[in-house]
Amino acid sequence: MPKTKILIIEDEPDLVQLVTYHLEREGYAVVSAGSGEDGLQLAREHNPALVLLDLMLSGMSGLDVCRLLRSNERTRNIAIIMLTARSEEVDVVTGLEVGADDYVTKPFSPRVLMARVRTALRRRSLDEEAKVPVIQAGDLSIDAGKHQVSLAGKPVALTLTEFELLLTLARRPGWVFSRSQLIDSLRDGQYVITDRAIDVQVANLRKKLGEWGRLIETVRGVGYRLTEE
Repeated sequence: MPKTKILIIEDEPDLVQLVTYHLEREGYAVVSAGSGEDGLQLAREHNPALVLLDLMLSGMSGLDVCRLLRSNERTRNIAIIMLTARSEEVDVVTGLEVGADDYVTKPFSPRVLMARVRTALRRRSLDEEAKVPVIQAGDLSIDAGKHQVSLAGKPVALTLTEFELLLTLARRPGWVFSRSQLIDSLRDGQYVITDRAIDVQVANLRKKLGEWGRLIETVRGVGYRLTEE
């Protein structure tokens, strides 16, 4: 499976090197540009999943880059996180208004940045998948938009965590998710969830689904999947 590609548009070489190191360690493919003009060109060529965009670029500003990315059909759906040394509210608001998904104020912790990256990528992925919000697996129906689950037309009461877990599995039936992948899908990189907690949530989910709980299969030594049957 190809690596998720991230574009860094930043004119501080040391910062680019630091962020690149942490992104690659997380398994992402990274390209970078030192100016807004070059960044726009790379965005059109590589179509990255996410752009880390410095607000205070020399030449074309990060705000202008953000506007142009959002106005182009090819790049409008790319997730954008602003990197800014400014902490004033007006700068943050302006960036979000022109289309940025999130912002991180310099200096920042690499762990915080990685969490924000995971969250932004997940939100964009969910936005795309939400275009087909209802998932069917036999008598099991999952409405992502309404956060509702039903069995043979009867509603099933699930906690938010149970719903998110089931939805993650249902979006890729037959695909085996490791416990660490499920943890990342639930916590958005912000909350502590253990492997044991995942097992407990799966057990609760199976119980609430009754006979349809068998749809969630355990893959020994790996994790869980929703059967394609």
